[in-house]
Amino acid sequence: MRHTPWLAFAIDRSAKTPVFEQICAAVRDRTISGELTEGTRLPPTRAFAVELGVSRSTVVTAYEQLVAEGYLSSLTGSGYTICATGQVELPAHRTPPGPEQEGEQPRKPVPFEASQPDMRLFPHRQWAKAVSRVCRTNPQSMLVSGALFGNYKLRQAIAAHVAEWRGIQASAHQIAITAGSTDALEICMRALTAKGDTIGLEDPGYMPARSFAQAHGLSQIRLEIDGNGARLPPDGTKPQLVMLTPSQQYPLGGAMSPGRRLEFIRWAKANGTWIVEDDYDSEFRYAGRPIPAMAGFDRLNRTIYIGSFSKIFSNSLRLGYVILPETLLEPFRTTLMRFGIKASYLPQQALSEFMASGEFYRHLRRVRRIYAERRKYLIDRLTADFSDVGTFQDHQAGMQIVLHLNDRWTDTVIAQRAAEKSVEVQALSEMASDKCACNGLVLGFCGYQQEEMAAGLAVLRSCFDQA
Repeated sequence: MRHTPWLAFAIDRSAKTPVFEQICAAVRDRTISGELTEGTRLPPTRAFAVELGVSRSTVVTAYEQLVAEGYLSSLTGSGYTICATGQVELPAHRTPPGPEQEGEQPRKPVPFEASQPDMRLFPHRQWAKAVSRVCRTNPQSMLVSGALFGNYKLRQAIAAHVAEWRGIQASAHQIAITAGSTDALEICMRALTAKGDTIGLEDPGYMPARSFAQAHGLSQIRLEIDGNGARLPPDGTKPQLVMLTPSQQYPLGGAMSPGRRLEFIRWAKANGTWIVEDDYDSEFRYAGRPIPAMAGFDRLNRTIYIGSFSKIFSNSLRLGYVILPETLLEPFRTTLMRFGIKASYLPQQALSEFMASGEFYRHLRRVRRIYAERRKYLIDRLTADFSDVGTFQDHQAGMQIVLHLNDRWTDTVIAQRAAEKSVEVQALSEMASDKCACNGLVLGFCGYQQEEMAAGLAVLRSCFDQA
């Protein structure tokens, strides 16, 4: 039996790794590398402890750990010997991948993606305090799913929020928490329609709603947009529901006139149909207070209201909500029980604390001010540098501006050229059924600092110049 020379390594007293684990690591590394071969006998524990300047019990603990792992064998009176290397098959040490390798680096903003909040403005410290407060006082509330419609305290906070900001009088039991506004739209379609039914969608409008309707087997009626907002469905049609963005039409912008709202409500009552009001960015009005929601005007009679925290607070939380008329509570409960709940329960209690503390509203006021400054900068640059390629309307609201192009330009061509230069603009025609009637670029401004927009606008200008 071969005796090993002393294992020449030094104990690092300043390291956080325990001394016995440092000994284990040294033996493992030498065994894997082949320096210590099968049958090699390790130094006696007492002598090795003296050599290292540690207690004998530390060496014994290390040796016994290696026996348990299969690196060493021990026989009474024979000491400790290296096992066959085939008995130990551990992968070579690798440095864990860093954030860049794992794709966990914060996503770099790419002008001019629409509807993107600036997550650099997220109130991380205040949010951490809200989470910590819940963890100290009621940690089980973050993990126990509880009510089918979501955390009750958050629903109470939302009820107070929409009463103050949107003019909607609703109780907490009429509110269901969803995984964002898109999830809420899908729930509405599942609860109120069946395959083969007809729904009305704004045109141009929100593409995910159109895609889900198609996947769900629903027929679609175009609701064209004019100066007063979406038009009523054509005579002779009777969709089961219509989906509207009355406070800020997406993507064109502009609020639906009071007269048109009243026409829709009367039409819905007369036809026994439903209005789904998607109000995901209504808080971003830069002149005066937000326009009251249609659901408040209708008193939740024929109108279902959808809101989201993704644009106001965080697009990573994936939290939204739907406010229901009393008559629809049971159909929606049935739908949620059948298809499951997508909204994460973990952040709901923390968000309710965040709203109750007033931090949510401080954050909202702050980003409205910053986004207003960014909107003004974009408008000034478009006026100065792009007046020869198109026109735009300033609706003093929303998260994007549409640059309507002159006939000499094609929006899809410009968008493609911009994408090749790492600038993201969406062609308006891609959101419309009649692509010839819509020719423009949708420019988001909320998520980008002025320096970033300046660089993006220079690239966009070059795309027009080269064309």
